Amino acid sequence: MASEIRAAERWPSGSTEPDDIAVEEPLEIRIEGVSLAVTMRTPGNDLDLAAGFLLTEGVIDGADDVVALAHIGPPSGPQNVVDCVLAGGVEAHRERVSAATRELYATSSCGLCGKASLDRLEVMLPPLARRVDFTPALLASLPSRLREVQPGFGRTGGLHAAALFFSDGTLDVAREDIGRHNAVDKVLGHRLRTDRVPADDVILMVSSRAGFEIVQKARVAGITAVASVGAASTLAIDLAMRSGVRLYGFVRDGRWTRYG
Repeated sequence: MASEIRAAERWPSGSTEPDDIAVEEPLEIRIEGVSLAVTMRTPGNDLDLAAGFLLTEGVIDGADDVVALAHIGPPSGPQNVVDCVLAGGVEAHRERVSAATRELYATSSCGLCGKASLDRLEVMLPPLARRVDFTPALLASLPSRLREVQPGFGRTGGLHAAALFFSDGTLDVAREDIGRHNAVDKVLGHRLRTDRVPADDVILMVSSRAGFEIVQKARVAGITAVASVGAASTLAIDLAMRSGVRLYGFVRDGRWTRYG
C-alpha cells in the first residue's frame, strides 16, 4: 500500500483533517538466507526492487542468474523480507555477495549510505555499444508523461517516480517509491524479471535530481540516456561521459540541459 491516512492539523484554519501520507517501511534483501541489505521503501513491486538492486550492485548480470525470488515470512504479517536463490553455477556472483557483505543501510534519501569508498560504487563496464536517439520534442514532453503515471505522488506529494520510455514516447514501465534509488531499481528490476536487460531501447526519466548512483544504475542496466527533472551532479556527469550515457538535467517547462 503506497499511502495511509493520518490525522493532520491545518494552519491557519486550525482544522484537523485526514491526510494521505506516503508509506515508508524497511525491506530486507537476502541471498539464500544471508542478509545483504536493508532499504527503506514504499511497499509494492518489492520483487522488482530486489531484482533491480541485485543487478545494479553487480551481484547478478541477468535473469538467468536468478532461480527464485520471493517474499518470506507469514502471509498474514508484514512482507518486508525478500530472498533470492542464485543459479547453481554462479560462483563468481557468490563471491561478489561475500565481498559485498557489510553493514549497508540505504536510507530513502541516500542510496550510498554504508558504502566504503567510491571505488566500491562503480561497477566497471565497457562503454555502451548501442545508442538510441531521442528527439528534443520527446525529451521536453517527458515530465508531463511521467506525471501522468504518478498516482501516489498525486495523493501524497511524497513519492519519487522513475519510468522507462521508448523513442516514440511509449511508456514501457513506471514505478513510484519514497526513495528515488528504489524507484529506479524497481523499473530496472521489472526489465530484468522480464528478461529484457540490457535495456538499451529506452530512456530513464526520474522525478528527482540525477546523482552518481542514478547514472550508475542506468549504465549497469545498459540504458543509453537518463533524464531528470532536477539537476545533475558532477560525479553523475563524469560517469555519464566516461560510459557513453547521455545525461539530461532540468528537463521541465519545455526545456532541458544536456551534459557531455
